[in-house]
Amino acid sequence: MIRGIGMNDEIRIFSVDTTDTVNEAVRRHGAYPTAAAALGRSMTAGLMMGAMLKNEEKVTITIQGGGPIGAIVVDSDAKGNVRGYLSNPHVHFPLNDIGKLDVRRAVGTDGFLNVAKDIGLKEHFTGSTEIVSGELGEDFSYYFYASEQVPSIVALGVLVNPDNSIKAAGGFIIQVLPGASDETVEFLDRRAKEMTPVSKLIDQGLTPEEIINEAIGEENWRSLDEMPVQFECSCSKDRFLNAIASLDPSEIISMIQEDGGAEADCHFCRNKVWIEKEELQELITH
Repeated sequence: MIRGIGMNDEIRIFSVDTTDTVNEAVRRHGAYPTAAAALGRSMTAGLMMGAMLKNEEKVTITIQGGGPIGAIVVDSDAKGNVRGYLSNPHVHFPLNDIGKLDVRRAVGTDGFLNVAKDIGLKEHFTGSTEIVSGELGEDFSYYFYASEQVPSIVALGVLVNPDNSIKAAGGFIIQVLPGASDETVEFLDRRAKEMTPVSKLIDQGLTPEEIINEAIGEENWRSLDEMPVQFECSCSKDRFLNAIASLDPSEIISMIQEDGGAEADCHFCRNKVWIEKEELQELITH
């Protein structure tokens, strides 16, 4: 991922190649192509929103559009780590009228995009906007505009191979900073209408820098820094034990008596952890 600034420092820029990162998530969830595209677009946006944060801050995005894939949940941080899952990864449809994966149909258009930012304060910052498109790029653009009052171009793309692996994934966000001139806003509006789909640019082998060059012109911006991105899950046996400890003791006792222990399954990475009955017993005695 690269971060940059441009147009006389009137815009900030994020651009990311998430092909490997999304491929890891799709492999873990066994996602079918249309569901994979929805998850990949959401994770790509999540990574760039994480990069807008600092240090130990985190962001959680929940998309519930009423479609057959159910909820999409993405966690990311300021260090290029992301994880995500969707309620039903086994959703696929024929291509839509313009020959693309029908993400809108999978996500649905009747619901909300919710963002919760953990910025180290007691209360999390939360924002929520209606789903306006279901294609997700437009939905994140609308979120930034309506909830954070930041006009933004959000381009997200995922191409899926016949074997369900990810051929190309990535995207960019260009945000107008306070005090930007009308000329800058008009220039971006014009370029947004002319841009080649971002998944096509990644498929052509363009780097995140080259994608921004293509989007707004090499002379109109400069890169500030870059960082690696990856699928990273923070689940652990201790976390599972803490979650079980919050249950009613009678539920823990029935796990011991009926199953001789408990199997915990992480929604995000699909790792399974077996918890012995002795470990469960300890949770009750403490």
